[in-house]
Amino acid sequence: MAVQVVVLDDYQNAAREFGGWERLGEQVELTVFTDHIDDAEVLVQRLADAEVVVAMRERTAFPEAVLDRLPRLRLLVTTGMANVAIDLAAAKRRGVTVTGTRGVPTGTAELTWALILALVRQVPAESQRVRTGGWQSTIGGDLAGHTLGVVGLGRLGAQVATVGRAFGMQVVAWSQHLRPEHAAELGVRAVSKEELFSGSDIVTIHLQLGDRTRGLIGAAELRSMRPDAYLVNTARGPIIDEAALLTALREGWIAGAALDVFDVEPLPADHPLRTAPNTVLTPHLGYVTRETYRVFYGDAVEDIDAFLAGRPVRVL
Repeated sequence: MAVQVVVLDDYQNAAREFGGWERLGEQVELTVFTDHIDDAEVLVQRLADAEVVVAMRERTAFPEAVLDRLPRLRLLVTTGMANVAIDLAAAKRRGVTVTGTRGVPTGTAELTWALILALVRQVPAESQRVRTGGWQSTIGGDLAGHTLGVVGLGRLGAQVATVGRAFGMQVVAWSQHLRPEHAAELGVRAVSKEELFSGSDIVTIHLQLGDRTRGLIGAAELRSMRPDAYLVNTARGPIIDEAALLTALREGWIAGAALDVFDVEPLPADHPLRTAPNTVLTPHLGYVTRETYRVFYGDAVEDIDAFLAGRPVRVL
């Protein structure tokens, strides 16, 4: 009898195209859901017969309360090699194997620069004006000679900083454990948190979400930014105090913000950020590229194949 495999949150209906499922032959019966399920009761109902579930990043949570209600589940595959939305200890107690996939380390950094340029050069607004019969109506900002503030100089932050220097920007960075010598190796100057927010023309966030970073950027940080400065977030929504950001945008504390991540995803249709002024909003596209999906879903199929052969790989 075929193993029941369910793919969740496949917004673009891409799993079948990129996964190479034919390698599994008739071992599995595949079901793909392209919508997002917020309700735990509905999720449990949909997964009642699932023996294998493929979860896209952290789009759907698997706490103990959900795992306990999935008695047939044997393998949970998450794209990427970490997923804070899965209770790994509960999965282990339930005898559920959790595995991950490789990733592509460039997509989010590339999108960061797409957002920065769109924001500073008013690309969405000008594109819309051309489409409706208008012509030039804004004056864009410059990058060369201006200061880029990178919050978090890890793998992604370092990529963004390197591009900033290529644009002729002065790049400064801060994080709670940033070593000045590491920054210097990248041609970046390590500064205090206060100096970064008050002195940067563009502030871009590249931190992991955790207890220390949740709400890290609040009213005090936003007020310290100059009124002509921009904020960009391609990391995680809750790193910024959302209410403070809305106030900052409405009252003009900052010139604008580009956001790819939000406290609640998908962003509710009536969410005030959808109508906030001076914003560029994208639906968590940082890792959403063809090459990334090829790796994510290809590795997911490989994980399933190895598990069914009794030799699981990339076990978390």
